[in-house]
Amino acid sequence: MLGTEFRTGSPIWIDLGSPDPLTAAAFYGAVFGWEFASAGPEAGGYGFFRKNGGTVAALGPLTEQGATSAWMTYFRTDDVQATARAVTEAGGTVRAEPMSMGDTAFAQFTDPQGAQFAVLQSGQGLQRASEDDTLVWVELHVGDPQAAIGFYRGLFGWRAQEMRAPGMTYQVLSIGEGDQQEGSFGGVAPLRDGREDARWVPYFAVADTDATVAVGRDNGGTVLMPAADVPGVGRIAWLADPAQAVFAVLRPDPRQA
Repeated sequence: MLGTEFRTGSPIWIDLGSPDPLTAAAFYGAVFGWEFASAGPEAGGYGFFRKNGGTVAALGPLTEQGATSAWMTYFRTDDVQATARAVTEAGGTVRAEPMSMGDTAFAQFTDPQGAQFAVLQSGQGLQRASEDDTLVWVELHVGDPQAAIGFYRGLFGWRAQEMRAPGMTYQVLSIGEGDQQEGSFGGVAPLRDGREDARWVPYFAVADTDATVAVGRDNGGTVLMPAADVPGVGRIAWLADPAQAVFAVLRPDPRQA
């Protein structure tokens, strides 16, 4: 399960690029009870979402011309420069060149099928995960799941295990060392239809999926997939925030805890 002891390939950070950070902060505050704290005047509007005293995500203004609001998942790497080279050699592209800030380095990429992701070289990351109102899972939706698994395995050494899901074959991802089930953090699914873009979708754990969906809708969000039970997983729903950034919520099946 996704946690805060980060190893190579672990999801380590997540942030939201928004055209209206004030509205975004108010929306996620209503939905998850998050509090927004600015990183300071020198941070260009970037800051942190916090819950129960710990950082659970981050938020900043859009910086690329023509960019649309979206959540970005960062995976831990031991060498940002080496990962950037591996991305380009495997057919991906570099969206934001490697940059260092003190003992932290990061870069942003697009995989060969168009899904955007990032890497972070740091010993620190999210302070809370896999509890209510925090990140619990990340899911990649692409046209060719097997090709995607091969690409990311080359970067991070991930393992994949096939799992039958309603109407499709789902691949559960885990980091490349230790117990596979304990190291699982996400999955890969085929695109649901020809209109969907390749993307990484963050899932946030909630105590009540239906209630969370209602709060999101009442605060300007859009329900993309109504709440539904997935056997052996829990009750999930997909939403978009007021700026159309996509995310999902999950009340985990207690039998899987």
